[in-house]
Amino acid sequence: MNRLRYLAGLAALLFAGQAAPQATGRIAIIIDDLGYQYAAGQRAISLPGPVSYAILPSTPSGQVLARSAKEQGKEVLLHLPLQAIDHDGEIEPGGITLDMSRDAFHEAFNAALASVPYAIGVSSHRGSLLTRHPGHMRWLMQAISAHRGLFFVDSYTTADSVALQIAAESGVAATRRHVFLDHDRSVQAMTREFERLEQIALQQGVAIAIGHPYPETLGFLELRLAELDKSRVRLIPISEALNTVEPGHASEL
Repeated sequence: MNRLRYLAGLAALLFAGQAAPQATGRIAIIIDDLGYQYAAGQRAISLPGPVSYAILPSTPSGQVLARSAKEQGKEVLLHLPLQAIDHDGEIEPGGITLDMSRDAFHEAFNAALASVPYAIGVSSHRGSLLTRHPGHMRWLMQAISAHRGLFFVDSYTTADSVALQIAAESGVAATRRHVFLDHDRSVQAMTREFERLEQIALQQGVAIAIGHPYPETLGFLELRLAELDKSRVRLIPISEALNTVEPGHASEL
């Protein structure tokens, strides 16, 4: 009788262990700066899982890449150029600058959005100057609000960014980046950053990374994402990671 009780208790413990869900976090990955290089863009869009794609406005391959991403069930963002403090030369096509009037601001935004079909959100490209200005961020959130369902992702290139604060005040769903995967494109550095991404996700619930269509980054992610089912985190589209404001490290890239 004692042996039967022991076996029954052991079975109950084993069953409970199997039934208990493993602690998991969620990660979202955005590949930025798509639109100029067709082949690199297509390779990025072929990454496994619900990776999201930020496409620069008025670029030679932007529309075809947006269409390809849509056809593969991936989410598309308008990667809106915002003026940076130390950006040399002219701002990219579709860019927003500090000296624009309100009307010019909205006109530029609407033209940029129209150039990237299927965009369901807007992410900032550069922006270390503009994202610290409450007035211009209010204009941006007003422009986003005019398009139902559109959300905002702050690439968080400056710790002085007020974008999320203004988004919250304006009722715009928003989030920000926690990790840049490829500031250093060595395998060791990207491995370290990906592990940091996972750790933030396990601690905070959700973490967001930004990468770029560099050959090194795409090769790294092709391997890493294929093995993600062995990890304690799962990949989600960026739309499922909104309104997360855990600390990240500001960096212009």
